[in-house]
Amino acid sequence: MNTSPASAAAPAVRRSPFRGRWTAADLSLIAVFAALVASFSLLPGVPLGSGVPITLQTLAVMLAGIILGPTRGAAAVALFLAAGLAGLPVFSGFTGGLGVLAAPSAGYLLAFVPAAFTVGLLSRLALRRSRRARFALLFASAMAASFIFVHPMGIAGLMLNAKLDFSSALAADIAFWPGDVLKNLLASAVGVSVFTAFPRLAGTGR
Repeated sequence: MNTSPASAAAPAVRRSPFRGRWTAADLSLIAVFAALVASFSLLPGVPLGSGVPITLQTLAVMLAGIILGPTRGAAAVALFLAAGLAGLPVFSGFTGGLGVLAAPSAGYLLAFVPAAFTVGLLSRLALRRSRRARFALLFASAMAASFIFVHPMGIAGLMLNAKLDFSSALAADIAFWPGDVLKNLLASAVGVSVFTAFPRLAGTGR
C-alpha cells in the first residue's frame, strides 16, 4: 500500500472556488470583459429624474461574474472602474475622472466590483452542487448580487450625492428593478449557453 506523503494528502485536496495564480489567458479574459463593461456603459441610456440613467452596465457586470467567476470577474470590473476614475471616458455619457464619485450614480458604480464577485462566487457554488436548473441558479445568484450590493449602495449614493431622503432614494431605485430582472434573466441565459459550449468554465471558480 502506497503511504507516501503525496498520496496520503491527495484525498484531502478539494477544488477551491479560487485560484491564486492567473495565466496569460486569464489576464486576456479580464481585459476583454473590462472592455465589454465599458462598451455596454457607453451605449445610450434611458434618462431618469434621479440623474442616473438606465443602462446595460449591470448586464455586463453580471456576465463578467457569471462567466469568469468571482476573482476574475471582480478584477475585470475593477479594471473598468480604474480606467474610468483615471480619466478615460468609459462611464455612461462618455464621462470619466474622479468627479463621478460626486455624481448620483457613484453608489451604483462602486457596487459593481462586489456584485461581480458575489454573483461569480454564488453561481460557482450553486453549479457545483447541482447540474440541474442551471438557469434558475444563475438567475438567483445574479438577483442576490443585485439586492445585496447594487441597490443598497445605489440608494446610499443617491442619498449622499443627490441629497435625497431614504424614501425618495428608494423610489428612484425601484425604477431600476424591472430592468435589472430582465438583464439578470439575459445574463443567466447567456451564462447557460456559454457553460453548455464550454463546460470547463462552469467549474472554474477563479
